Amino acid sequence: MTYTVKGFAALSATQPLVPFNVPRRALRADDVQIDILYTGVCHSDLHMARNDWGVSQFPVVPGHEIVGRVKAVGSKVSKFKVGDLVGVGCLVDSCRTCNSCQHDLEQYCEQGSTQTYGGVDRHDHTPTYGGYSKEIVVSEAFVLSVPENLDTKAVPPVLCAGITTWSPLRHWNVGKGSKVAVVGLGGLGHMAIKLAKALGAQVALFTRSPAKSQDALRLGASQIIVSTNEEQMKAAANQFDLIIDTVPYSHDVSPYMPTLALDGTLVFVGLIGQHPEFSTAPLIFGRRSIAGSVIGGIKETQELLDFCGEHNIVSDVEMINMADINTAYERMLKSDVKYRFVIDVANTL
Repeated sequence: MTYTVKGFAALSATQPLVPFNVPRRALRADDVQIDILYTGVCHSDLHMARNDWGVSQFPVVPGHEIVGRVKAVGSKVSKFKVGDLVGVGCLVDSCRTCNSCQHDLEQYCEQGSTQTYGGVDRHDHTPTYGGYSKEIVVSEAFVLSVPENLDTKAVPPVLCAGITTWSPLRHWNVGKGSKVAVVGLGGLGHMAIKLAKALGAQVALFTRSPAKSQDALRLGASQIIVSTNEEQMKAAANQFDLIIDTVPYSHDVSPYMPTLALDGTLVFVGLIGQHPEFSTAPLIFGRRSIAGSVIGGIKETQELLDFCGEHNIVSDVEMINMADINTAYERMLKSDVKYRFVIDVANTL
């Protein structure tokens, strides 16, 4: 059994998003029904809406940075009750039995995790539709508790941009005394700076634009390195334990490698696809590594939300109406947002 709610969808790769009646399933025993308050706008939303990756199945209802309140719960739900402030991130299910899932790493599910939108439900094989809609129904195992003290409208990007940068910070044991650099100051980069700073690290920003210096300092960076300045890059040699590279397009990382300390790692969190060749010399002669990381599991995402609640960390956001989503996409392509759009779903849909 299903019902429909108001939403917005891309009906093809070449059309703007339009109003759409989004089908939602009736509650299963372990389901949580959520009235959506706010939904963040991720660059992935645009890619899927325009089939940039060649995998989109239309209609696409984007949105995997969702915050709302519980409207109803299934008969076996024990962790949530009506009225709770909750979130839903990039995943709504996984096989739950493979080695990755058993270690709370559902994002690396060996059978493939079920994405919040653009996926296929494991039980009834229907398409999954995201948070550009009035409601969503999700298994309680993939619902997150959101601290009430946070600015609710600025929480949604924590569920994607936040966890995407938090996971490598935790995996590489960043803490007091660590030296972390961030490449790119956007939706991901601004969260990486805030979180690394709160963990006690010294944080630097690599940027091609000196104009971003003041904003980076405000967010928590203590060092700004202009990546096109040879003298500044030479002065940064052998400094960083971890570099988080948030740039979402192909680019040369060779200039950054010598700035890693012994055993340092550069981790990609933004680029999906081919990468240009680079010299292995800086890797071999500094025992350095290049790695990749994607979002985080449910346990880790809850830990992040709790950490944000303790340290009062949220994203820098610009609020938009649902009807403005197509304009927001065009602005995103121009990097014309500081640093994440959030849709006021409850009041504009």
